[in-house]
Amino acid sequence: MEPERPNYGAIMVHLKKPYWVFLILLFTFVAVLTFQISTKDILPFQFFGVTGSRKTSVTSGSEPVPDPGSCAGLLGEFPERKHVMSIKEFGGVGDGKTSNTAAFWKAIVHMQRLSNKGGGQLNVPKGKWLTGSFNLTSNFTLFLEDGAVILGSQDPKEWPVVEPLPSYGRGRERLGGRHISLIHGDGLTNVVITGQNGTIDGQGGMWWDLWQNRRLTHTRGHLVELMNSHNILISNLTFRNSPFWTIHPIYCSNVVIKGMTILAPLNAPNTDGIDPDSSTDVCIEDCYIESGDDLVAVKSGWDQYGIRVARPSSNIIVRRISGTTPTCSGVGIGSEMSGGISNVIIEDMNIWNSAAGVRIKTDKGRGGYIANITIKNITMERVKIPIMFSRGANDHPDYGWDPKAIPKIKGIFISNIMSLNSTKAPILAGIKGGSFEGLCFKNVTLLGLAPTAAWHCEFVSGCTNAVFPLPCPQLQNNGSSACCI
Repeated sequence: MEPERPNYGAIMVHLKKPYWVFLILLFTFVAVLTFQISTKDILPFQFFGVTGSRKTSVTSGSEPVPDPGSCAGLLGEFPERKHVMSIKEFGGVGDGKTSNTAAFWKAIVHMQRLSNKGGGQLNVPKGKWLTGSFNLTSNFTLFLEDGAVILGSQDPKEWPVVEPLPSYGRGRERLGGRHISLIHGDGLTNVVITGQNGTIDGQGGMWWDLWQNRRLTHTRGHLVELMNSHNILISNLTFRNSPFWTIHPIYCSNVVIKGMTILAPLNAPNTDGIDPDSSTDVCIEDCYIESGDDLVAVKSGWDQYGIRVARPSSNIIVRRISGTTPTCSGVGIGSEMSGGISNVIIEDMNIWNSAAGVRIKTDKGRGGYIANITIKNITMERVKIPIMFSRGANDHPDYGWDPKAIPKIKGIFISNIMSLNSTKAPILAGIKGGSFEGLCFKNVTLLGLAPTAAWHCEFVSGCTNAVFPLPCPQLQNNGSSACCI
């Protein structure tokens, strides 16, 4: 029987756990308040120039805009891979006990030879396929069939230590190098990781214990990390139990991540869902995430190393994400943002039982900038702090950071926010001597706060329109300032 070939032009979305309560609240909210956001709130930028001169713009006026339903088509049609093989053909055994590290490496070496001969697809059939880390290749598809589970090895030696990222200068948790991700790629183009809702399980418990017991020698590996790569699609799979951040595209462009279910125990440390880092033209949509850290976090390098490398994250869309994280944020920007972050749209999110809803994280020494960020149409329930700007984590790679490197924040547009059963009013903590300006809050309703709850603002400026409860004095311009136009 011929292995199944994916149809990249019609990839289905498999969102998990529909929360009808939130849907009812959302539709009621929209019907009552008729929330709309003007296209004037989105500054124009080019998005996903994939093939030749073909470009699709997100802009205002009569210029073309992408299909609001999906970003998947923005990558264009990947050609059908001409060579399709199974991991079994390379000696793979799906019993959950036999190591398949050698089989995956053998398969990838073979597929690499086919990269310029029509490309290759490696099918992983139903079964449990234990493996250590392995690299991908260009013009390649990793396809997990229904019932297929890739299991991360429990032997740390099968997650080799590699050089630190240039924009971090060291491992994020420990000095020196870092463990490579379970699935890794560097300098690739036209790569797809997809399937029939198969699973990649990092079996991260071993790594979480090492971290919690302070016995970690090197920074933990991600579940999937792609570096310096272009035209990437990750879709229709379940990722579980990553040792560290789950999906980490860094120094990449033209990346679509959609229809994913990402799960980790809610107390699993630093198990971020999706972290685009120093990457451009990224679309993340239609995902369900439960984790012990941010569901989605946009990053761009750490202190002096990120400033030196100067690789920003820009032109990023995050939409229709649902999930919970009791210790962190539904969506975070930073705190590693030293290369700069701009032109980000975050919309149509549903967050519950979380420490924070929307969070922008900065610190002295970060430098860089966060500019032109649009966050809209967010519903929250039982979120402790719905909106938070935080500072002063005292988290630096070494003693070489510059205390005079203060981030610049300008043009943050937050609108159409409904939070039920909130615990605290927003906290907006800028940095003394910094530039935290052009903050706009429009149609923001926070219900369930104590009557004495008040916004807390320091070193910020901006304006508001239709905000409840009453914002802090630094923002009480009643929409008269140009920042909310």
